[in-house]
Amino acid sequence: MDLFSKSSSNPIPIPPTTTTTTTITAAACSPSSSSTTTPSRYENQKRRDWNTFCQYLRNHRPPLALQMCSGAHVLEFLRYLDHFGKTKVHNQTCPFFGLPNPPAPCPCPLRQAWGSLDALIGRLRAAFEENGGRPEANPFGARAVRLYLREVRDFQTKARGVSYEKKRKRPKQKQKQEGAT
Repeated sequence: MDLFSKSSSNPIPIPPTTTTTTTITAAACSPSSSSTTTPSRYENQKRRDWNTFCQYLRNHRPPLALQMCSGAHVLEFLRYLDHFGKTKVHNQTCPFFGLPNPPAPCPCPLRQAWGSLDALIGRLRAAFEENGGRPEANPFGARAVRLYLREVRDFQTKARGVSYEKKRKRPKQKQKQEGAT
């Protein structure tokens, strides 16, 4: 089923809006056509992430149209991705909770790292708008998504015993000693 076709079998009614809406084309969730320049690594990753999210919407039961997607659906997608994580996150009952380097293995789950989720949301947020979505209707920028990311960051910080600190930019050095005289 096409994500954007209106069908009478769709159980979710589409509410009428009074504001002007941007129509997201069917190509928004399909692989892009050839380009004259080679896309950057970031652009390639953004395209793959977008295609993965669109595939998730198509496989959702019932299938979801992109226009009907909300922050709750984005959270559902992030929780689904947790099953494929590679980062050990200790439970609060684990004896290694809060230790940065645990001395032995434990049965705690592997989850997506906070930094990976944060970067993913950033790419999907940009991809949504590049594919015709309105910034104010962007489900990846929803308050619930921001709160979820904050909770994941805080919990993983406690579980690891190491805080996530923002990287500080180094001040630019003036030309290196003008020829080292």
